[in-house]
Amino acid sequence: MRAGAERLYPVAPLDGDNDRRFTVGLLFDMARVVEAHGYPPLTRGGDLVELQLALFRFLYGPGLGRADA
Repeated sequence: MRAGAERLYPVAPLDGDNDRRFTVGLLFDMARVVEAHGYPPLTRGGDLVELQLALFRFLYGPGLGRADA
């Protein structure tokens, strides 16, 4: 990546605070990618929640969906 290149993320959700692209299917696809790269399978609820939160923050930024933001 070129130094100083403008970032494309975070993005705005398609519909206010809702985005039909952010699904459980997306979460499970990401979990499979992580596993395919040699990491342990994501089989515990807490791990899936943390992955979902990290993905959400990357896609939409840290403040979206927070009452205190």
